[in-house]
Amino acid sequence: MALVRLLVLSVLHVSLIGCQHAQSSHQVSSPHHPEGEQSPLGVDNLSFPWSRLRLPRYIIPLHYRLLLHPNLTGLSFNGSVQIQIDVQNNTNWVVLHSKSLQIFSATILDQNLTHLSDQVLPVLHNPSHEQIGIFSPRVLSSGQKYSLYIEFGAELSEGFYGFYKSTYRTSTGGIRTLASTHFEPTSARMAFPCFDEPTFKANFSVRIRRSPEYISLSNMPVVKTVEVSAGLLEDQFAPSVKMSTYLVAFVICDFKSVTATTSSGVQVSIYAAPEKWRQTHYALEVAVKMLDFYEEYFNIRYPLPKQDLIAIPDFQSGAMENWGLTTYRETSLLFDPLTSSVSDKLWVTMVIGHELAHQWFGNMVTMDWWNDIWLNEGFARYMEYISVEATYPDLKVEEYLLYTCFAAIGHDSLNSSRPISSPADNPTQIKEMFDTVSYDKGACVLHMLRHFLTDEVFQSGIVRYLRKFSYRNARNQDLWDSLVNTCSEEDFISGKHCYSSDQATKNAYLFAGEHLDLTAMMNTWTLQKGIPLITVTRKGSRLILRQDRFLRTVLPSDPLWPTLQKGFLWHIPLTYKTDASSTIHRHLMTTHTDSIHIGEEVTWVKVNADMTGYYVVHYEDGGWDGMAKLLRENHTALSYKDRTHLIHNAFQLVTAGHLPINKALDLIGYLRLETHTVPLLQGLGYLESFYQMIEKRNEHDVTRNLGMYILRFFRAVIDQQTWSDSGSVSERRLRSEVLSLACHLNDPPCVEQARHNFKEWLQSNGTLNLPTDVAETVYSVGAQDDHGWASLLHTYNVSLSEAQKNKILYALTCSRDTNKLQRLLELGLEGKVIRLQDLSGLIQMVARNPRGHHLAWNFVKKNWDLLVQKFQLGSSCIRNILITTTHQFSSLEDLAEVQLFFESIKEHASRLRATQLVLDNLQKNVRWIQRNLETLRSWLTEQMK
Repeated sequence: MALVRLLVLSVLHVSLIGCQHAQSSHQVSSPHHPEGEQSPLGVDNLSFPWSRLRLPRYIIPLHYRLLLHPNLTGLSFNGSVQIQIDVQNNTNWVVLHSKSLQIFSATILDQNLTHLSDQVLPVLHNPSHEQIGIFSPRVLSSGQKYSLYIEFGAELSEGFYGFYKSTYRTSTGGIRTLASTHFEPTSARMAFPCFDEPTFKANFSVRIRRSPEYISLSNMPVVKTVEVSAGLLEDQFAPSVKMSTYLVAFVICDFKSVTATTSSGVQVSIYAAPEKWRQTHYALEVAVKMLDFYEEYFNIRYPLPKQDLIAIPDFQSGAMENWGLTTYRETSLLFDPLTSSVSDKLWVTMVIGHELAHQWFGNMVTMDWWNDIWLNEGFARYMEYISVEATYPDLKVEEYLLYTCFAAIGHDSLNSSRPISSPADNPTQIKEMFDTVSYDKGACVLHMLRHFLTDEVFQSGIVRYLRKFSYRNARNQDLWDSLVNTCSEEDFISGKHCYSSDQATKNAYLFAGEHLDLTAMMNTWTLQKGIPLITVTRKGSRLILRQDRFLRTVLPSDPLWPTLQKGFLWHIPLTYKTDASSTIHRHLMTTHTDSIHIGEEVTWVKVNADMTGYYVVHYEDGGWDGMAKLLRENHTALSYKDRTHLIHNAFQLVTAGHLPINKALDLIGYLRLETHTVPLLQGLGYLESFYQMIEKRNEHDVTRNLGMYILRFFRAVIDQQTWSDSGSVSERRLRSEVLSLACHLNDPPCVEQARHNFKEWLQSNGTLNLPTDVAETVYSVGAQDDHGWASLLHTYNVSLSEAQKNKILYALTCSRDTNKLQRLLELGLEGKVIRLQDLSGLIQMVARNPRGHHLAWNFVKKNWDLLVQKFQLGSSCIRNILITTTHQFSSLEDLAEVQLFFESIKEHASRLRATQLVLDNLQKNVRWIQRNLETLRSWLTEQMK
């Protein structure tokens, strides 16, 4: 995403005014001018009337009538907007958002569409706040409605925000151009002047002018197309439902589509570049199923007549939930059975599930302000799992929810984390809210709440929430009130806010025979940062519990520990299971210390059953030895989720200094007996991450021994794998991961088979399709020689499958030739062969390679200003670039170098939360090495005897 200056040539200015004044009679219907106005107004004696980032509340937009005419040859657009406004205080000023638009003229009309002034109204600009102020010499009266009419123009943006250009290459080498929008969170103001805040919901009537060789799409269906002049058509779209500006969307392209209808009559269409049309059919099947599922689950009909899903060739994020016109990166929507793996299939299914969940969570009910964006994103992330599990059970999506929560814990156990609900004022801060905390922690807290309240109570509560706040905005409290049913039926029907503390006893959810204040409980999860650590000690028939804040950067022995613990307390819905019964027991822990009676006959206790709770568990006083013994002797006594959770917690506690690494390594010794993919991959994943960090430190003996240990320990699993696409989803995923690691560790049988497959693929001249689950591994081995690398780069350049291109790009970054890695980075920055949208992922891939480790970081330092210009400060791309390039730095020298760089970009670094995350993670790695490297070295030496 680029901070692009949208400049309009003076010739465009002249033509636009001529063009738009001719159009205005169609839009404003012959307004007549008042008599007796003074000489033209000047701006010299006016100062900008508003000093805050948030717009004034006393002017409310009701309806936008928007006309746009993009020029895909000149890469510019002009337009006009008529905004009906409701004035609630007397004022001479209208303040609204505009960013990088050239404003040609502004007029205010009364309810009879009569101009309030016959002069051009002064327009003042406040670029730092992305606002314009329009002065009316005649007072706008409280209680009256007016129409604001503005003519404007700009260039199509070069980045990924606002109204921007995208291109794709045809199979014959031609370049085709399209124009698309991405407005969330604060970029509608780059496409038209508007009240660009989520609470200013309004209806939108859109008209788009285009050449006949293109089509145009927007949130609503086209109701009429008229010929404006020779070679110029105008599509007129139906008025939208009431919605926020960030959900408005339009695309002008030459794409093809496939269409089907849901059981309730919603027309669903998937659009893609013509030569990728055959890759749209799976998405169509998914989208129809998902809409049917959500209508039933939410018990609320999808309110629009159609839902379009479109694959945009240049797209920074994964997808965007614009109401009725969801936009996607091509890898998030297109599925090619010949080149897309089972993981690609799951990804497409989950992303569609996410965006269609937003049609209710986010679009129908929108957070009041960006500080609560988790109400949109946490819900949509969680609904991915609920919807895919219901519609595609064979994809085993429930296995992935654990990893979502593990990602959240990794982030949340650094001191630089933030509360789910956090202040966000300026556009950079708002962009930073779209992070692991909002998405992953939000989803995991909702998962915990659903299991605590039961599925039925949770579902009925969110249906109540959606119904009550439809076409409105909501806050955290509104959700808690809906879940505990604090509204009487009369209050619900009248739409009043009905919660008060004196109703708590009467209305609160009943838990374990006691009334529960759900607000007090959930505030501990959403208004404070971090994650609790539950320390469990067995004392006879009782479990003694203690809660602390779980931190991986500070040890209990550190002087900072008491300060960082102070004031943290959670209301924790604990669950546990024992060998004495099959029941899952529940306990609400609201104090720092607590105890539970479990009985003398209990041999073992597993806390956080199936990891439905968002907390880490530490078994003190030999408790981990007991868990290791249970796994060795009878691992199936625990569910695969419990086994995975134990592995995760043990290694997290190693990092935090609560458990020696040899204890965690002994715990995963049972994996020789494990047959389930998820715990197997969890244990393997930790060993792989240690290997990747240590191989970058020139610790040759530890690197060699750890690699040999992994290959020896997982020998049976490796040898069981076939180089095919057969088996269940779980088996295919295991195959992909295990063979990739084995070849990375230079396992001779793996490398030999991969070379054989690559040679056959090369000789077939592209006619042979490799098994999709192992294609990336085959390409990665093939990329190690010059001919293989060059052949892959050529295939990357001509392939019409984004799934295949992703696999090839990863393989290209596995080269041991630093010149080739440098060339890839330069191609990514250039943005032609490798699209700019893929640059942040490319940098991450190069950084994973031991030969590219510092290469990627030096590239980021050298090109920092250019990267910020292309992607925008605060964007997910900038955050990912910083975090992934430094993720496996682990020396004091690395730490000092990163600190020095952040000091050199202090103006940027001080505005980014990500810089502190990077430093926290680096300090964690340094400490990990200091505490664990020698123990690991000794443990491996012992194992290799």
